[in-house]
Amino acid sequence: MTGARRRPTRWFALLALSVVLLLGVATGVFWDDLMKTYLDPKIPFQTYKPPPAPDYAQASAWALLPDDPTRPAGEDPPADVFFIAPTTFDGGRNWNAPIGDAKADRIFKRVMAPNYAGPFQQVGRLFSPRYREASLYSLLTLNEDARAARAFAYGDVQRAFRAYLARYNQGRPIVLVGVEQGGVLAERLLAEVVAQDPAVRQRLAVAYLVETAMPADAAPIPPCLARGQPGCLASWISVSEGQFQRARIQLDRALTWGPGGELVNLGDRPVLCFNPILGRVTDEPAPARLHLGAANATGLEWDARPGFLARQVAAQCQGGVLFVTRPKSKSLERQGAWADRRRVPGFNLFYADLESDAQARVAALMAQDATPTAPALAP
Repeated sequence: MTGARRRPTRWFALLALSVVLLLGVATGVFWDDLMKTYLDPKIPFQTYKPPPAPDYAQASAWALLPDDPTRPAGEDPPADVFFIAPTTFDGGRNWNAPIGDAKADRIFKRVMAPNYAGPFQQVGRLFSPRYREASLYSLLTLNEDARAARAFAYGDVQRAFRAYLARYNQGRPIVLVGVEQGGVLAERLLAEVVAQDPAVRQRLAVAYLVETAMPADAAPIPPCLARGQPGCLASWISVSEGQFQRARIQLDRALTWGPGGELVNLGDRPVLCFNPILGRVTDEPAPARLHLGAANATGLEWDARPGFLARQVAAQCQGGVLFVTRPKSKSLERQGAWADRRRVPGFNLFYADLESDAQARVAALMAQDATPTAPALAP
């Protein structure tokens, strides 16, 4: 009698365990779809009412701003750095982030600023506008609403850059940095503002479009072909060594600007690929012995200088994509929840390389400006 009672109990336990395992497998398989559904604003962008626009005359509209932006201090570096942040806002009810979203601000301060703006603290005064960035969800789909949300964000960035030029720059050398979503917006900023204004163009030391696929046949300024070359463009997207399928997916999902200001697929167009270790656009391999240093600066105080991990990676451009070897340190591995793994990593493999590269290009631009020109000969 006792054995007969135990059998149903065992069968029930096995059935319950099977159901739990099945649900676990199903959740893992469909987790991406579940999260995308959760983050989907579920409203057409055409009928969506965006959050209020920032006022760039106010300090609150800037995520990074010098203490006195109108008066450079004597100890300040010689240049200005205009930094366009990558994605920090997940989504949900909004296609575009409200200014001052608490979680997005925390991600910027804890992860994005230390790792991606940090390399330029020794280069120049940092200006980073808050803008109504497109949500993480809009980067996970290529539908028209998502593209419209990403294009919408450009209006804020353009207004911020014009406000910066009018109020704060005062003729100083400019380093333009855009990361991921910010890199795509910087691409249009280069074409519509920098390249069209000779005075601004002459002050541009370098533009870094990090994790951005820039069409080589539409570069608004010359690519960086040599170390210390001023006024040039450095752009790249990266994947781990050997991940050729991942590289193909990256290129297939890459967007660029069409003639009407809309975002269009990159297609089969050639892509610029800058190698940060070598400091130039090239397919030549860069060995790890030349790597100046990676850093995991997540969580550090803003003005704290991270320790560099040199000779961690080798890198080579192939087919428009930068293939990077696996870092030796475990601190340079992706971590975090689902959304964290779909944003740019919480570390910078080329922290010290970019710092050195930018300093050299700013110095070259300043030396070029200081060189007296020969007087024109009379006819």
